[in-house]
Amino acid sequence: MASEAGKKRKPKVIRTDGATPEGKRGKAEGEQDARYYSEECEVDLRDPIKDYELYKETCQELQRLMAEIQELKSRGIKDNASEIDERRVQSCVHFMTLKKLNRLAHIRLKKGRDQTHEAKQKVDAYHLQLQNLLYEVMHLQKEITKCLEFKSKHEEIELVSLEEFYSEAPTEISRPDITLTEPHQQTLARLDWELEQRKRLAERYKECLTIKEKILKEIEVKKEYLSSLQPRLNSIMQASLPVQEYLFMPFDQAHKQYETARHLPPPLYVLFVQASAYGQACDKKLVVAIEGSVEEAKALYKPPEDSQDDESDSDVEEEQTTKRRRPTLGVQLDDKRKEMLKRHPLCVTIDLKCKDDNVLHLTFYYLMNLNVMTVKAKVTTAVEMTTAISAGDLLSPDSLLSCLYPGDHGKKTPNPANQFQFDKVGIVTLSDYVTELGHPYVWVQKLGGLHFPKEQPQHTVTADNSLSASHMELTVKLLRTRLQSRLALHKQFASLEHGVVPVSSECQHLFPTKIVSRLVKWSAIPFEDYAELPYTKDVLEAGLAEDTHLYYMALIERGTAKLQAAVVLNPGYSALPPIFSLCLNWKGERTGNNDDNIRAMESEVNVCYKELWGPKPGYQLLTNQLQRLCMVLDVYLETEPHDTSVEGPKEFPQEKMCLRLVRGPMRLKPFKFNYPQGFFSHR
Repeated sequence: MASEAGKKRKPKVIRTDGATPEGKRGKAEGEQDARYYSEECEVDLRDPIKDYELYKETCQELQRLMAEIQELKSRGIKDNASEIDERRVQSCVHFMTLKKLNRLAHIRLKKGRDQTHEAKQKVDAYHLQLQNLLYEVMHLQKEITKCLEFKSKHEEIELVSLEEFYSEAPTEISRPDITLTEPHQQTLARLDWELEQRKRLAERYKECLTIKEKILKEIEVKKEYLSSLQPRLNSIMQASLPVQEYLFMPFDQAHKQYETARHLPPPLYVLFVQASAYGQACDKKLVVAIEGSVEEAKALYKPPEDSQDDESDSDVEEEQTTKRRRPTLGVQLDDKRKEMLKRHPLCVTIDLKCKDDNVLHLTFYYLMNLNVMTVKAKVTTAVEMTTAISAGDLLSPDSLLSCLYPGDHGKKTPNPANQFQFDKVGIVTLSDYVTELGHPYVWVQKLGGLHFPKEQPQHTVTADNSLSASHMELTVKLLRTRLQSRLALHKQFASLEHGVVPVSSECQHLFPTKIVSRLVKWSAIPFEDYAELPYTKDVLEAGLAEDTHLYYMALIERGTAKLQAAVVLNPGYSALPPIFSLCLNWKGERTGNNDDNIRAMESEVNVCYKELWGPKPGYQLLTNQLQRLCMVLDVYLETEPHDTSVEGPKEFPQEKMCLRLVRGPMRLKPFKFNYPQGFFSHR
């Protein structure tokens, strides 16, 4: 701004006599230059604060003078012209002062910028030097890191320890007087000793190779001798077959079984060995065999062979592949599921024979990808059994072995890792495939030596012989007991469906001679129908009825009275007794919730069941409970008071001898039969 003001400002011309205009103009320019430079020097001498104060005073004076000029002009008096000119001159002087202060301010600003620029250049120079130094430091650090990370070839060699080195190496190599103080010389000495040892080992290796070649030659000679011996042994075995059959010693058959057992997977092999050992030592009626394709089992362990096709065959294959359609996602999932649930080609069969020549056939399979075992069951009876409609589920494969051990229903896989495998191929649960694959009971896994801990899951589960041996005896006993109890129930159900409650001679003393109430109907019902009955809620809430149990409905009648009994049969019958829930339809509906005597009748068959077990193993418990139910129904009806409002004789005359008809505030009836006295009393 100062320069622009200087350009606009006209140079002042001072006219003097005796001087040319050019000379006067040059003199004026010299005076202006001198004044310009004097103002730059004057900036350093003047105080900026005082200049600022002068600036404010000048501005105030200008305002005052302008106001006075305005006032004088507004009066309009001609005599005021001289005063206006005087104040105008003073204003021009103040304007000159402001211009000078403006020039000084611009000079100070220029000097400040110049000083700032010089300081900035110094800072930039220092910063550039700093960056150069940092780059040099980084480069040196990289070089140091390379040196520190350098690995020599000798570091990869496993040298002997220092103690062994100084104790075994000769002094010519170890040189302890030098190597103990100098690590470099020590390392060189250890490397020399390592080289010396390796030379000795190389010589020893050559000697061992020569010895190995001699031994291999001897083995070949012995192999030739053994190969020539095998045909002779086979001819001897063939000649001894009639002797084996005559002495009941099938060595040849057992030898074939053991040869086949070599191709079994580990769990099935453990089961085969332990079951065979238990059958030979403790149970002669247990027969173990191996079934399946041995060739397919061998193919599982053979590596795939690389086949090289001709050019013509490859062209045909290319044409076929182009014509084929890409399988859909559903087809791919089905293939993955089949591969996931693939069974081993070989299986182990166990036949358990009972005393009455009934046989339980068990077939054990191994699912290779899931690492679990499954079992299928089948029953063969010595005598053809009468068909009973209600006994349809007793010998079915789904319920025959269910809950052999408490809670083991065989619907879920015992291997926790299988759930993650199922999620990949879209399998919700294994229960949808048990009909085809068999049931993966926990006891089946233990017979195969497999154990899957839930608290500490393991990555790989291997077959354990000791685990199989510890569970073999108890499991075989439970299987025989289950088969015998189910066959006994099958016979009893055939009689119950015809309205006959079979009571053996050993249990006749538990009941009176004459029982009027009769069983009219015996049928099986599903779990859903049982759960809908109003008088079975207590059993359901107590957790005594599950979907794995068997459910039946019995109808007992006497006259107009009809007693419905909903029966829950535990798979562990007869170790676990059946549970009865009663409902009497006579003069209204009477259950354990509204009649204390009905609850007492339920207690007679559910709580006092130990009196009804009969001879061991107690397979007649169910029929004895039904017979007692008929007995207590007679007592209940005969001890009911006669309704005087109804004319005619009593519907149920008292035929049982009772010491007291009722007792206590609950008016309980005497349901306990006393033998041999033949009367009924309270408990």
